[in-house]
Amino acid sequence: MTITEIFDAGVRPREAFGVEMPYIIAEAGVNHEGSMDTAKRLIALAQKGGADAIKFQSYKAGTLASQNSPAYWDLAKEPTRSQFELFKKYDKFWKPEFEALKLECDRLGIEFLSTPFDLESAAFLDELMPAFKISSSDITNRPFIEFIGGFGKPIILSTGASELDEIREAVGWIDSAKVPVALLHCVLNYPTADDDANLGMIPALARAFPDRIVGYSDHTLPADMKVCETAVVLGARVVEKHFTHDKTLPGNDHYHAMDVEDLIVFKRHLERVTAMTGPFAVRSLPGEDTARANARRSLVALRPIAAGKAIGADDLTWKRPASGISPKHFKDVIGKTARVDINKDDIITWDMLGE
Repeated sequence: MTITEIFDAGVRPREAFGVEMPYIIAEAGVNHEGSMDTAKRLIALAQKGGADAIKFQSYKAGTLASQNSPAYWDLAKEPTRSQFELFKKYDKFWKPEFEALKLECDRLGIEFLSTPFDLESAAFLDELMPAFKISSSDITNRPFIEFIGGFGKPIILSTGASELDEIREAVGWIDSAKVPVALLHCVLNYPTADDDANLGMIPALARAFPDRIVGYSDHTLPADMKVCETAVVLGARVVEKHFTHDKTLPGNDHYHAMDVEDLIVFKRHLERVTAMTGPFAVRSLPGEDTARANARRSLVALRPIAAGKAIGADDLTWKRPASGISPKHFKDVIGKTARVDINKDDIITWDMLGE
């Protein structure tokens, strides 16, 4: 599945499609830690696990954060107290590296994405990606959103730590560029406790923006991947989760990321969920045809009924199978005349009856 296919399909009625396999983004971010070998390993692992895309982050610390930018993550897991200092550790990749990673993605058959955090990276990434991802942190950054909209490509916008009116405002800026947008529910805690995932925001976003694709960007600990699975059941068409080759590594985004085994489990569970759910519509299923025919009941003669006799309520009962007149027509049958002799326990059909 490609992100272009997701946007081309647009919003799909759940009563027709039910739970669908989402577009899965393995968010490698800067978990490569400046190593091209590690970055290429992450691409291979994401492809092996079944992700549709792998996404990196493109920034320079000096254009992203001021010298005095306090941390907003779990300092017990990532002790760096300055955003600038943390970002400075991982801002070594730039246009040549991302061009090489794009080629590696093409070779392995997985889509390449990277979130830009400045104008320069957005400009060179335009040549490499089918769509843009905008971080929750930039949802109020009107000039940046409008600059990215100018490339004319679909935008995936995370909505973490946002009020509804802020999301509406950002969507309005994107709409001015006449490009489609997908909205990802997100909680900006690293890590997010399961109890704080607030997955109810997924259907809430779908109600607030009924003509937009809705998804989920996850920061919970991977565990059994049930948070992401539940997000899909609630309507997430795009799922993004941080991705690493080694969850035991200290710092940054490793500690709340999934690895390839988590991704495989997630995909396996989703395949089962989508198969068992079916469309969100009430109807009789083809596999129930035999049950409809044999487990439902027909009107049956409780006693012999002679030809010419008007049928009374005390002449009838109802038994399986459903090959005769349905009991729902019980009142219609009362008072009709038997055209033929009807034996006790005969299943009554319309051709046995006159006026």
